[in-house]
Amino acid sequence: MLVGIPQLSFAQGGGAPVQGGTPPGHEVALEKQLESIAKKTYKYFEDFTDTETGLTSDIMRFDEEDGEGKHTSPTNIGIYMMSTIGAEEMGIISREEAVERVKTTISSLEDMETWNGLYYNWYFTEDGSLMSDWGEFISQVDNGWLTAGLIVAAEAYDELAEDALAIAHDMDYSTLYDFEENLFHGGYDVEEGSLTDHHYGMFYTEPRVTSYLAIGKGDVPSEHWWNMYRTLPVEWDWQQQTPQGYEVEYDGVEFFQGHYQYEDIKYVPSWGGSMFEALMPGLVLNEIELGTSGLGLNNQRHVDVQIQYAENQDYPVWGFSPAAIPGDYSEFGVPEAGTEGYPEDGTVTPHASFLALDYAPMEVFENIRGLRDLDTYGPYGFYDTVNVHTEEVTEAYLALDQGMIMVSIANYLHDGLIRDYFHQNEIGETPEHLIEREEFSIE
Repeated sequence: MLVGIPQLSFAQGGGAPVQGGTPPGHEVALEKQLESIAKKTYKYFEDFTDTETGLTSDIMRFDEEDGEGKHTSPTNIGIYMMSTIGAEEMGIISREEAVERVKTTISSLEDMETWNGLYYNWYFTEDGSLMSDWGEFISQVDNGWLTAGLIVAAEAYDELAEDALAIAHDMDYSTLYDFEENLFHGGYDVEEGSLTDHHYGMFYTEPRVTSYLAIGKGDVPSEHWWNMYRTLPVEWDWQQQTPQGYEVEYDGVEFFQGHYQYEDIKYVPSWGGSMFEALMPGLVLNEIELGTSGLGLNNQRHVDVQIQYAENQDYPVWGFSPAAIPGDYSEFGVPEAGTEGYPEDGTVTPHASFLALDYAPMEVFENIRGLRDLDTYGPYGFYDTVNVHTEEVTEAYLALDQGMIMVSIANYLHDGLIRDYFHQNEIGETPEHLIEREEFSIE
């Protein structure tokens, strides 16, 4: 039982906490459904990963001619390695094939151009060369997902550990850190020779995964964790709502432990109110078990908000997160769940459902059915988005979103498989106390 998260119990199989438990027959049906979806989803990585470099195409659009985007990012590379490990565990590919695939990717990483060990935002998949036409930017958060993937690969396959960890340890996050503000810059523009003006100041957003592992590596001090905003200060009246809460102190750092509220649901907001920001870090960070009064509880609340919001809008399905739309990519979220709040126009993305598996499996099961009814299921699993007002489906697949689906399923079906690999390494284990200790003001 997860102490601190009310009305939760462990379901049979998968080890996931669910509200009120899950009927065994439904659990079996869900598991079979997920196994089938994973097999189709991983086929994207089989068909659109360059066999010579082990680098996966960022996007494949079936609604455009020449729709394959043969470029990739550090996030794509990290999520591909984790997806491959999950695919092996689920019996989709053999261990031998999985090792060979990850080994090929690591070999390419060893030859790719970097800055202080950190990787640029875009590379060509055919040879791993820098895609400089799109700028020469070093992204804090994208590099974090690559480091996470390398750590997981090192723990999953001993024969790759030395090479994978050598790359991870060379990735120097201190070069992106502001030691006066105790916050990360968003990144570094190599061509301009300057760090971004903005910092990653909000705590409950996707960059927390990089903050965590950078602390675990020893690149930045642990007090960084407490210097990020849980909510913005009360006097900043441009935010979605005035937060409620109280002052707290951890490790000598004082800050406002605040929350927002949607109907009767209390939660610490993200920036835009998207599922991606809220729950993607939980693919590798064991927030669900370590953060029973903090991050894990807050993850549950964000799932609750997403579901409740869709019900209030009378939408047939739920799940709001940045994703592809016809001819473009856009940010979506539940506006009330974010400090700034991304717009919401009825665009639903399937990857948001899968991120919620550990917190609302039966609701996800029903949502999957609803998404299928909207003709969103294609040759590589679920297409990226559907608009519930027009029923227009974006016939595209993003490597990132396919990866989130794969890793979510692997974690759910195999007792937190990817999270466990990450936390087996000292980088993942060392900062665990930071997640364990914090109590959000949302009970």
